[in-house]
Amino acid sequence: MLTLDKVFDAQTVLKNIIRETNVVKSYGIAPDCELYLKPENLQITGSFKVRGSAYKIAMLSAEEKKNGVIACSAGNHAQGVALAATKNGIKSLICLPDSAPISKVEATKGFGADVCLVEGCYDDAYQKALELKEKEGYTFVHPFDDENVIAGQGTIALEIFNDLDNIDAIVVPIGGGGLISGIAYTVKQIRPSVKVYGVQVSGAPSMYNSVKDGEMECLQSVSTIADGIAVKQPGVNTYELVKEYVDEIALVTDDEVASAILALIEKQKMIAEGAGAVAVAAVMFNKFDLKGKRVVALVSGGNIDVTSLSRVIDRGLLNSGRSSSLLIELIDKPGQLKEISRIIADCGGNVTGVHYEKGNTESVNGCFLRIEMETRDFSHVNLITQTLRDNGFKLV
Repeated sequence: MLTLDKVFDAQTVLKNIIRETNVVKSYGIAPDCELYLKPENLQITGSFKVRGSAYKIAMLSAEEKKNGVIACSAGNHAQGVALAATKNGIKSLICLPDSAPISKVEATKGFGADVCLVEGCYDDAYQKALELKEKEGYTFVHPFDDENVIAGQGTIALEIFNDLDNIDAIVVPIGGGGLISGIAYTVKQIRPSVKVYGVQVSGAPSMYNSVKDGEMECLQSVSTIADGIAVKQPGVNTYELVKEYVDEIALVTDDEVASAILALIEKQKMIAEGAGAVAVAAVMFNKFDLKGKRVVALVSGGNIDVTSLSRVIDRGLLNSGRSSSLLIELIDKPGQLKEISRIIADCGGNVTGVHYEKGNTESVNGCFLRIEMETRDFSHVNLITQTLRDNGFKLV
């Protein structure tokens, strides 16, 4: 059984393994509330996952430690298990989906684990890990549906309460539900007036659907940039804990997550992966009633692949009107580009790319000009497009 004593015990056990991540006040991200960030992206492995896995491994018997541990993960749990096992002198084997970012695969190996790549998603890696557990006699370290893992994650709530008084709400990402189960259980035992809100992405709403429909459900497929919480089915234990202790769950889109990642980089100088930014996205886009409240959003991880980060930043810039693309139909004659560039510059825009295209235009002498621009926001884009139209240019 999960108990508050177990969470406090986990806090003691983890003192020499984890980093206590102090709460940071945010500026300019969510002006309607007093927002603080719990930066678990600054954890030793770049994610909160090391808490649960390290406590689980610490609780193993001598015989279980001798046989080694096995786990499955989209990446962050893998690194937590690898580090905890290595610190305890235990062999670890991690099954990862072959879609896991290269950076996470290499980091897992770097913490001392053997890696088995499995075709498919997290759930396929999970089945493979169970097969190997039976075959080789490993102890399976579940990423979320285990009371010791949940207790380890609950230590985050103890640290938040140690850092801040008078909190109104804590906003937490949900994948399989281990993180929010530990936090919500701990919060409601110590300070039940504090609201605990959960966030999933619309491309992987397994816990959201299950709680809404009153029974555990398994998704046919998941698709999201938040790969760390792309879980098809919640855990048996976590589903019950979430149902009992979590006040509300909301969904965010991939575009909202991309905007949150960009905001964290620009406003907080903080790198978050997709799963790590969903709580911030929920606050930014008003998914809960938080106006005037004192809120903590958990930035659960920062292990984002550099190439993925580049794509996410580009998407975030587009979604916030910071970059835009115009397609203009022209008569192909000298001076057109010069005039368009002048108008954009006079409006304060910056041209970053120009592409000339011949195509099916109304005029035989027609062409298309694609302009890439840096802009301030959507109102700035509208100003530029309207000024171009006022000067007789046809925007496609």
